[in-house]
Amino acid sequence: MLNAGVPEYRDFADVALHLQESFLQNQEVEAFLRDLAEYAAARLGSPDHECSCEITVLRPKKPAATASSQPGGALITPLESKYGDGPGLTAMGSGGTVLVGDLRREQRWPEYVKALRRQGILSVLSIPAALEGDTRGVLTFYCSQPVASGSDGVRAAEAFVRQASKGLKLALRMLKLEETREGMSAAMQTRTVIDLATGAIMAQNRCSQAAAFKLLRDASNSRNMKLRDVAAAVVASVAGAADTFSYFDE
Repeated sequence: MLNAGVPEYRDFADVALHLQESFLQNQEVEAFLRDLAEYAAARLGSPDHECSCEITVLRPKKPAATASSQPGGALITPLESKYGDGPGLTAMGSGGTVLVGDLRREQRWPEYVKALRRQGILSVLSIPAALEGDTRGVLTFYCSQPVASGSDGVRAAEAFVRQASKGLKLALRMLKLEETREGMSAAMQTRTVIDLATGAIMAQNRCSQAAAFKLLRDASNSRNMKLRDVAAAVVASVAGAADTFSYFDE
C-alpha cells in the first residue's frame, strides 16, 4: 500500500535534486520517465505491500510517452485505452486526483476493473502532473491492497507528484529546446542541399533560379521522392558519386 510513514512527506525536497541528476543521465523522455516511475514506486511503496507506478505524458504532435516501474516495462495503463476510460484518463481530463480505493467495490469501468483484479490489483491512484501548455501528464499507482480516501498515503503521493511535476516540467522544456534545435539544424541542412542542387541545375541548363527549382520540384513529384532526396541525388551526381542528372535537361 502507499506508505504513509514517509518522514516530512509534504516536502519531498530531495525529489528535485534526484530528477535533475536523472535528466543529466537520461536525456531521452522514455528513459527519464522510467527512472521517475521507479523512483516514485520506491519512495511511496511499503516493503510488505508494494505499489507499482506508471507515468504517461501527452505532448502536442508527439506520440504518447509511457513508462513503468515494473521490471521489463510491462504496462497496465493501455488497458484504459482498450476499455475506453479509467482513472488515469479521468485524472488528466479533470485535473484532479482520482482514487479507486477498493476495486472490489468500484462500479465504474467494469471491464477495466475486472482486468486489473485479474492481475492482483485492488486499488488505483491517479494524480495529474502540473505541466506547461497543452502537455498533460499523470502518475498512476497500482497497489495490491485497498487505499483509504484522505489517508496520509494519498496525501504523500500528491505531495510527491507536486514536487516531481516541477522537475518533469523542466526536463520536458529542455527536451523541447533540444528537439527545436535539432529540427532547425535539419531544416538548415535540407535548405543547403536544395540550394546546392538548384545552383547545379542552373549551371547545367543555363536557366533562372525559379526555373531550376521548378525542375527539381517536378522531378520530386514525378519520381515520388522527397525534394531533399532528389536534391541530394543531384549534388551527388555533380560530385561524381552518381550518374549524371540528365533528366533535368530541358
